Amino acid sequence: MNALRRTTAATGAVALLAVPATMLITAPAQAVDRSERCDGARIELSVEKDDGRFEVEADVDNALRGSQWRVTLLQDGNRYFTDVRTADNEGDVSVDRNRPNTAGKDVFTFRANKVGTGGSCVITITRR
Repeated sequence: MNALRRTTAATGAVALLAVPATMLITAPAQAVDRSERCDGARIELSVEKDDGRFEVEADVDNALRGSQWRVTLLQDGNRYFTDVRTADNEGDVSVDRNRPNTAGKDVFTFRANKVGTGGSCVITITRR
């Protein structure tokens, strides 16, 4: 009977210790994605919160191979990246950047301009 009590007590203690450990496991990061058509291509912005920072991915897909695109990334209205990139053999341009989580809502903007055209395509995502 004494051995049974020790086994029951040990099992209960292990179960109590396991509960807080499972509570510490965070839910997997979820990305927010937006896309639209732009000058014959598809532009996409993805923002994922991971370890207190944001992973920002901006893509131009299915563009004309060799076409040039000015890509600009902003966070909360402040530009942190701009460059002219050339679409690769698959017609893709990709920019990946990590950004800090600022106080309140974070507003991410991706602006894509096909060089030589007057248009500009913009996607915005707001995250907490």
